[in-house]
Amino acid sequence: MTLLLQGLALGILTGGLYALLSSGLSLYFGVMRVVMVAHPAFLIVAAYLTFTLHTGLGLDPLLTLPITVPVFFVAGVAIQRLLIARLASDTMAMMSVLLTFGLALIIEGLLGTFYTGSYRSISMEYATQSLALGPVRLPYDRIIAFAVAAVTLGVLFAVLRMTRFGQALRATIQHPEAARLIGIKTERVTGYGFGVGLATAAVGGAVLALITPFFPAAHWVWIGKLMAIIVVGGLGSVQGAAVAALMLGVIESLVLVTVDATWATMMFYIFLFLTLVVRPQGFFGGRLAQRF
Repeated sequence: MTLLLQGLALGILTGGLYALLSSGLSLYFGVMRVVMVAHPAFLIVAAYLTFTLHTGLGLDPLLTLPITVPVFFVAGVAIQRLLIARLASDTMAMMSVLLTFGLALIIEGLLGTFYTGSYRSISMEYATQSLALGPVRLPYDRIIAFAVAAVTLGVLFAVLRMTRFGQALRATIQHPEAARLIGIKTERVTGYGFGVGLATAAVGGAVLALITPFFPAAHWVWIGKLMAIIVVGGLGSVQGAAVAALMLGVIESLVLVTVDATWATMMFYIFLFLTLVVRPQGFFGGRLAQRF
């Protein structure tokens, strides 16, 4: 029972991290039907940038966010304007996979050139301790990751629901032509939406740098899990992805402590398969127009 309680607690904390890492992928698809295979690669870029700022300037990983988040937002807008916007709308989903797959390979090669293929990590004293709640011990790094994820997702939800930009973005998602007719600059809104999605990668990368070692090809470890989460949650649904991330995080952790690590990883692909067979639109997403 103690082992199950420990697994449940760690699963909830890990699920919060998964929700943060997958939120950008849901936003890309919701905004313009882009399957952003390179998103995990940008998570690793953010981890390396956090590592560089930490070792070079002595900054705490979380204090690097005021630097990295604006940089990634601008990079996201630039990628959308210069690359994604040039794709034909009728083949956007398919061609975006190929384009962003190539972008991920380029990023991996550049990181390997500048940082080599060695593992890097950031060790902070406060992140190596744990909080004891009876028989359950919660690592502080996981607690911090969950808290950062909760704050980030809360801010993202507030932006989408309570700001004029969020209203314009939802209108662009629901009906681009009608949005243009009422005066919304859909091209600009789409670019900003893509920038917001990539900005979440800056936050996720900083958290990853704090809790796990990383190397240039580490993004391939994450792409399968994150794709499974957004499909189970419902493509384009940030809220659905958050629910699916928590669910799969708990299931993964419970299987890990009761069976083994191989089956724990397999859970993502099993649920992905079941979702595609039983409910292809996802278990937690409604119509795309209502998902935000």
